[in-house]
Amino acid sequence: MPTVAESQTSTETDWVSRFADDVIAESERRAPGKPVVVASGLSPSGPIHLGNLREVMTPHLVADEIRRRGYEVRHLISWDDYDRYRKVPNGVPGIDASWAEHIGKPLTSVPAPAGSAYPNWAEHFKAAMTEALDELGVEYDPISQTEQYTAGAYREQILHAMKHRADIDAVLDRYRTKKDPAAAGKGKQQQKKVDEAELEAAEGSGAADEDDGGSSAGYFPYKPYCGNCGKDLTVVTSYDDDSTELNYTCSECGFAETVRLNEFNRGKLVWKVDWPMRWAYEGVIFEPSGVDHSSPGSSFVVGGQIVREVFDGVQPIGPMYAFVGISGMAKMSSSKGGVPTPGDALKIMEAPLLRWLYARRRPNQSFKIAFDQEINRLYDEWDSLERKVADGTALPADLAAHGRAVRTAAGELPSTPRPLPYRTLASVADITAGADDQTLRILSELDPENPLTSLDAVRPRLDRAENWITTQVPAEARTIVRGEPDAELLGSLDDQGRESLRLLVEGLDSHWSLDGLTTLVYGVPKVLAGLEPDAKPTPELKVAQRSFFALLYRLLVSRDTGPRLPTLLLAVGADRVRALLGA
Repeated sequence: MPTVAESQTSTETDWVSRFADDVIAESERRAPGKPVVVASGLSPSGPIHLGNLREVMTPHLVADEIRRRGYEVRHLISWDDYDRYRKVPNGVPGIDASWAEHIGKPLTSVPAPAGSAYPNWAEHFKAAMTEALDELGVEYDPISQTEQYTAGAYREQILHAMKHRADIDAVLDRYRTKKDPAAAGKGKQQQKKVDEAELEAAEGSGAADEDDGGSSAGYFPYKPYCGNCGKDLTVVTSYDDDSTELNYTCSECGFAETVRLNEFNRGKLVWKVDWPMRWAYEGVIFEPSGVDHSSPGSSFVVGGQIVREVFDGVQPIGPMYAFVGISGMAKMSSSKGGVPTPGDALKIMEAPLLRWLYARRRPNQSFKIAFDQEINRLYDEWDSLERKVADGTALPADLAAHGRAVRTAAGELPSTPRPLPYRTLASVADITAGADDQTLRILSELDPENPLTSLDAVRPRLDRAENWITTQVPAEARTIVRGEPDAELLGSLDDQGRESLRLLVEGLDSHWSLDGLTTLVYGVPKVLAGLEPDAKPTPELKVAQRSFFALLYRLLVSRDTGPRLPTLLLAVGADRVRALLGA
């Protein structure tokens, strides 16, 4: 649990505490004495990516802060698994074009990808996210919308919406095309852009209905799934409020059916009505939404009016959150395939680091998650923050974000006992190809005064670094130590080149540690220039150092660059270094 001082600085400085203040006050105003309710929505229409994780982490962090203050909180995660299957996503193993035959069915009625251990499409993609949320320490109450709708949980709300369909239609009409022809064309184009943006955002963070329920027979906010083909390509042709008798036809298979809505559970409200219905039904106080939902006519804007005017509820408070990117990639879209998921990120970084990325930025600030070489810099920044927290020099906002990253109200998250630099671990994993005996030998020599005796002390960080090397670093960029000396290059060296190698080889034994070898490799060019090993570098000296480093890389790994030289020398071993340098 956070210290009193940490709690006080958090309350004063970080965005999470400010939202927690607002949510507590709003909850006490709306529902005094009841648990505080925050919500997220995820649609398992495909891989749930790191952008969608912000839909969960924003309310999670706020809920966790409220729990720390002693309040009872429910973080609802609605699995929108009763949404229609919209299209066959790209980049998903185990599926092919034949899955297109299921378009229009509920996600829970679509077969899982070939080879999956799960019973349907939705459960297959929910499983990976559930595992990631558990590792991230996210406490939540899951709600399956398939279970809710098919069990008749929303029957009264559905009947109410159908009875007040004219009121809902009037709200939607405020954002539909105006009667002026010129404005109409512009309005259609604008609404098309809004709808497309929302559909894109909905893949993984909300439902994605194709229309708002309008037809030539009138407006109906309810969409039955066909009793024959199971798809939602249906049109309601009539509805009677008194008997709740509903007639529909299916444009896919031609099936027609008459049902009584007061006992019918095979369908759902269209998204722009479903979302505000659930706000009122669940009593949601706080729920963020993506920037895609902020445009006029979007489901968040429309929903705010529908929840008030139709369901006699109140729209949740909550920020619009910005996009999350990946180093070297544009905004993520689950429909385009190949987008990293939280599970992918947790294979290469520890859970506290991933939590920190979401905690340190306000929701309206975009940020990127590093899968490329930037992950080394990211870990350096994190380790620097850890040191500042330990010695009491961290700024209040940084201290608060760190506290939210490493622990929840339930306790501390697992961490690496001896967190050696990520770049060092990655370099060693690269050179040793993951061989435990060689990895332990090298790491034990980093600090001779405090040698590492077991790899358990550097896990799970070591495992994450190994995964990063094997999954994210191209084969051509991997480090392969030479098997034999480069006789041609050694024979071409001038006197200064040979002298630089001699000085390095002679100093290996007396400098055989990470810090010692760092001093040695930087000091050799200084000694050649007639300077002391600890002399401050000049522009000319930096040029000489870069030239010396490039020579060592060519002799050791046949490239001009590679892992940091002190780490590389330790990994290669003193005897082999001497051999490759022509000693």
